[in-house]
Amino acid sequence: MFLNVLVNAAQAMGEQGRIVIRSYATGAGDVVVSVADTGEGISPEEIHHIFDPFFTTKSDGRGTGLGLSIAYGIVTQHGGTIGVESTVGSGTTFTVRLPEWREGQSTGGP
Repeated sequence: MFLNVLVNAAQAMGEQGRIVIRSYATGAGDVVVSVADTGEGISPEEIHHIFDPFFTTKSDGRGTGLGLSIAYGIVTQHGGTIGVESTVGSGTTFTVRLPEWREGQSTGGP
């Protein structure tokens, strides 16, 4: 899931830019990880569709439009949320919030 978000961030920046990854525990039982890039950003018209299967802003042959849809599915399957904020020309930040895992707790997977 994080690999999909990081690859998208790197591709959005092209030859140069910056990716910043932050993580912290909220103290309320959640862990938050944000991935921010200094890429081209996502337009307001497109941002509402980025988690839709097969939606892509990439040119032909550069993406299937499944990466963020899969990331969304993984996060929600584990009881979390994923959100996005973006400014065209300035970059994008994805924020993932997951329930904190505790010793002896099931991972929720198959």
